[in-house]
Amino acid sequence: MLNPEQRRLFHKFLILEMAVQSLQRDFSLIENLKMSKVYLPILEGLLKDIAQVYYDSKRLLAKDKIRLVKCEKIEEYFSDVHIATAGNDVVLKYANMALKTQVEKLLITHIKKDQALM
Repeated sequence: MLNPEQRRLFHKFLILEMAVQSLQRDFSLIENLKMSKVYLPILEGLLKDIAQVYYDSKRLLAKDKIRLVKCEKIEEYFSDVHIATAGNDVVLKYANMALKTQVEKLLITHIKKDQALM
C-alpha cells in the first residue's frame, strides 16, 4: 500500500519515466533530420536534466521498496500502472491524455528554465 507522500513521489517518478522514454525515442528520430545538429544539443541537455531528477526519484522510491512493474494500456483512454511495494502490490489507473499533458508540461518547464539561465 502507498501512503499519500509515496503516491505523490511515485506519480512524479512516473511522469519522469515517461518523459525520459519519450526523449530517448525522439532522439533516434531527430538524428535522421537534416537539421539534427541544431536539435540534438537541445534534446541532449533536456534528457540530461530530466534523467538526473528521474534517477533521484527512483532512488527515493527504492528506499521504500517501491518500483514500477509495468504500464499496461487497457483501452484507448486509460492505462493501468502496476507497482510493487513492500506490502501488497498496487494497480493505479491513469488517463492517457492526462499523462501526456503532464509530460509535455514537465518538458516545457525544463526548456523554459534552461532558456532563463542563458
